[in-house]
Amino acid sequence: MKVELINRPGNTAAKITLQPGEHCTAESGAMIAMSGHMNITTSTHKKNSGGILKAAKRLLSGESFFLNHFDSVGKEGEVWLGSNLAGDMLALDLDNENLIVQSGSFLACEDSIDMDMGWQGFKSLLSGESMFWLNLKGRGKVVLSSFGAIYPIEVNGDYIVDTGHIVAFNETLNFTITKAGSSWLQSLLGGEGLVCKFSGRGTVWCQSHNPNSFGHALTPSLRVRKA
Repeated sequence: MKVELINRPGNTAAKITLQPGEHCTAESGAMIAMSGHMNITTSTHKKNSGGILKAAKRLLSGESFFLNHFDSVGKEGEVWLGSNLAGDMLALDLDNENLIVQSGSFLACEDSIDMDMGWQGFKSLLSGESMFWLNLKGRGKVVLSSFGAIYPIEVNGDYIVDTGHIVAFNETLNFTITKAGSSWLQSLLGGEGLVCKFSGRGTVWCQSHNPNSFGHALTPSLRVRKA
């Protein structure tokens, strides 16, 4: 599976090229276009196998209940994928490691990658984020999307990141939810509220924009259309 990221970083699309026998699993509704001989099947987990429990857990984490699986029949083919929000994408190669992915950031992966739900506990609920994040593990390519630009932060010790700006992080990192300022009052008045404090060694991938903040900023401008 070959991944090309086009029009980075503001309006990125992923061009996935598959050889016969290769499979790509993608988030439901992510397909923009594909070769005419490309085959597409839909399931709740892996191709040709169900997984209602894992699908339900993905639903809790903010992802779609169904997944689409693409494979090229007879010759090389391609599929173009896009995300819901304008921004960048990231292609990673996992080598039998675990990657924790924030809700809404998963786009696609090779069929060799297994998806499960990582329980982050009620501390995530307190931060305004989902209590359940996706846990991707195995060997193969993973494609993630972000709202705005995406960039890595190498952590070796302690590092603080706003919860709404997290795309993914290595499972080697531990984290706790804490206040941003020296006091709860300063945190609330400063508009930061609760943040995620990582500790250990690993990488956190961040996005430049916060989807929740964008939604709150946009809401007052929306008007109900009268029939």
